[in-house]
Amino acid sequence: GEVLGTADTAGIGEEEVREAIQSFVGGYSQVPPMYSALKVGGKRLYELAREGKVVERKARPVDIYQIRVLKMDLPRVWMEVSCSKGTYIRTLCHDIGEKLGCGGCMEALKRVRVGAFLAENALTLSDIEKLRDDGRIGDAVVSVEDALSAYPSAVTSQQADRLVKNGNPLTDRDFVREADGSWGGRNSDTVRVSDSQGHFLGVYRCDKERGFWKPWKMFLNLEE
Repeated sequence: GEVLGTADTAGIGEEEVREAIQSFVGGYSQVPPMYSALKVGGKRLYELAREGKVVERKARPVDIYQIRVLKMDLPRVWMEVSCSKGTYIRTLCHDIGEKLGCGGCMEALKRVRVGAFLAENALTLSDIEKLRDDGRIGDAVVSVEDALSAYPSAVTSQQADRLVKNGNPLTDRDFVREADGSWGGRNSDTVRVSDSQGHFLGVYRCDKERGFWKPWKMFLNLEE
């Protein structure tokens, strides 16, 4: 492609790079890259990019929880990032480079965790096929409730069992409370809800303006 600009990295030291990287920890407004699946005017950005078009994109708030510099051999840096959903790591690399005044790009990316799922626990297709052939495919299946373990658990009272099984909205009073008056959704906007018998039924989200919890995703087993 056409060279749009060049920059010298010779005068940039490791400490300066570390400071620039750490300055992005916390919340910041990130402009999505052109090569992304976001839609503008009903068209994916990557489709527009392939047509040679560049359109204005609105910056979106993202959260960078932590950045650990694993290795530095300038001009290359290896780092581990913990971030909110919607974060583009290649844009983060670009923004760090812009702050340093030399530009920056992502050379390689490996996602090692999504919620409770870790890359180290992942199974290859051949692993799955072997479990199938051995009749142990169930060993690899994660229950829906476990898959949603990032959300706090909330249990309905017996009186509210019928409401949750019908997918009705719930109030704080419909959940079982601990001895100190607290319950699973005290500090969360999203909870995984089980009935008084411990059967997982779905995920509810809090409507703070209206003061109740409403169903977001229901997983009711009609055979129970």
